Amino acid sequence: MIVDERIGAYLALLNADGPPFCEAVRKYAEAEGVPIVRREAESLLKTLICIKKPRRILEIGTAVGYSALLMSECMPPGCEITTIESYHKRVICARDNIKKAGKEDVIKLLEGDALEILEKLEGEFDFIFMDAAKGQYAEFFRLCEPLCPQGGIVVCDNVLQEGTLVHSRYLINQRDRTIHSRMREFLQDITHREDFTTTILPVGDGMAVSVKMSPSCK
Repeated sequence: MIVDERIGAYLALLNADGPPFCEAVRKYAEAEGVPIVRREAESLLKTLICIKKPRRILEIGTAVGYSALLMSECMPPGCEITTIESYHKRVICARDNIKKAGKEDVIKLLEGDALEILEKLEGEFDFIFMDAAKGQYAEFFRLCEPLCPQGGIVVCDNVLQEGTLVHSRYLINQRDRTIHSRMREFLQDITHREDFTTTILPVGDGMAVSVKMSPSCK
């Protein structure tokens, strides 16, 4: 936990439960060990969507469909979600969850490698949520740039890696060093860009919120 454990526990208690179908998906994910957005992070996600009122949402990393269903509950009328997942077993589960929730008309699930799918997507997405392979965030972000209009928001989850991002790479397990290095490079890049303004928030496992700047704001 990034913040003090007692504070984190208290904030988690303040979060209201979502709709029954969302809570059912969350319980399934927790029981099966499927990583989904954390309680405290989902509150920020919902708040940002309510503020932005997006027309189109893009999600990279569907898992079992929890965050897509969550976002569908607070997005404005007429908004649609496109979500990408590569793991076939989770795609089947997510499709079933989306169908049971009656959200097939607003959530479009694409199965396949996100890097390949992102290159083929057309149009603009004014809200993008990244919650897939952390070592590929830089590539995901690069491919999302042309899809994100001025004023668009890109939210990246799990960027602080349980707080280990502040540790020397030599204190990190060898198998995790590549992800550790790539995430640090990614955060260095997005916080020093001229075309995006980014803030890193110690919410959940860390969330990066980037807004694409208009020329008048630079």
